[in-house]
Amino acid sequence: MFQKRIVLHFPDYLADQPIVYKLVEDYNLRFNILKAYINSEEGGLLVLELSGERADYQQGLKYLEEAGVEFRPLSKDIVRDEKRCTHCSVCIPICPSGAFIVNDTTREVQFKDDLCIACGTCIKICPVCAMEMKI
Repeated sequence: MFQKRIVLHFPDYLADQPIVYKLVEDYNLRFNILKAYINSEEGGLLVLELSGERADYQQGLKYLEEAGVEFRPLSKDIVRDEKRCTHCSVCIPICPSGAFIVNDTTREVQFKDDLCIACGTCIKICPVCAMEMKI
């Protein structure tokens, strides 16, 4: 079983289309919606965790591309500015997915982007604005 978290950015003309339905029905993929913002005039952003067979996943991505949906791995959407981060640890208790951990040796906060669900909580709470969402 292959599993990947991706961010879909789609144009306004696709906002009312059954994009996720087709991934399930035509490509046998399972999904978990982690975040969604959809507006019929602006388009949308959808953060999905997709799972299934690797070949089905690749075919599903091909469908998305042909339909005009831009996509990329989730880890490229939430980023931390390492120069700004003071390792204050404010983000650790508020992160619902456990994407922040303290290194026991250095006491620095590490960001595990593969665990991030792009909820945006860290962006709001960070006192030095070290976290950013790329949209």
